[in-house]
Amino acid sequence: MHGEVHTIVGGFSGGGCTASKRKRYAWSVMTVDSVEDHSPDADITFTKADLRDVVPHDNDPIVISLVTAGRKVHRVLVDQGSSADVMFWPTFSKLQLSLDHLRPYLGCLYGFAGDQVDVRGYIELRTMFTDGDVVGTEKIKYLVVNAPSAYNILLGRPTLNRLGAVPSTRHMKLKLPSMEGVVITIKSDQKEARRCYENNLKQQRSVCHVTSTPPPGVDEWRSAIPRTWNATHLKFYFS
Repeated sequence: MHGEVHTIVGGFSGGGCTASKRKRYAWSVMTVDSVEDHSPDADITFTKADLRDVVPHDNDPIVISLVTAGRKVHRVLVDQGSSADVMFWPTFSKLQLSLDHLRPYLGCLYGFAGDQVDVRGYIELRTMFTDGDVVGTEKIKYLVVNAPSAYNILLGRPTLNRLGAVPSTRHMKLKLPSMEGVVITIKSDQKEARRCYENNLKQQRSVCHVTSTPPPGVDEWRSAIPRTWNATHLKFYFS
């Protein structure tokens, strides 16, 4: 597939953005520690009933909506292949967030073919997930990047794991427990998912796989980042 940020390595998971932290994280799998599970007590299951409202498909991704910075954001891709939660620059601009809220991220993202993906920094935002009846909230650290995509946000493993969320592409749903132990069921927007798929195929640039490497210095990193972006490359809308 061309023109899609499909798999991301780096971000705040995997130990961090330095080689020493990533090495310690890699070796930690050799140790066994008892970890208490403080997540809400709720059994998440998928049944045939979850298939009743699903349009037959072979390859539709899970694309949902969420609420952050006081706005409902559509075209959010649930991406289990991403080790970071990503917000694209036009989305950041549409949310009317201040540049002062961006914090430096000491790492760079590169495309599979060597193309650099500009990281403007990261921002932590309280984000709400709801099925219309029950609401779940989580503070998410979004890496804000300059890269073409038909999506507004990529929701990666860090947030999915913290939420205890379970996606099912067969059932086109994302389920997660609320703090009260009630299961929140968020349906994928299949119409929007297919539109994003088609838009990605039309993209001229390819950002298929990225890795994280430390920059030579924060000052050099910040000065190398372009301060303008042509928002006409992407389509975004908010309710």
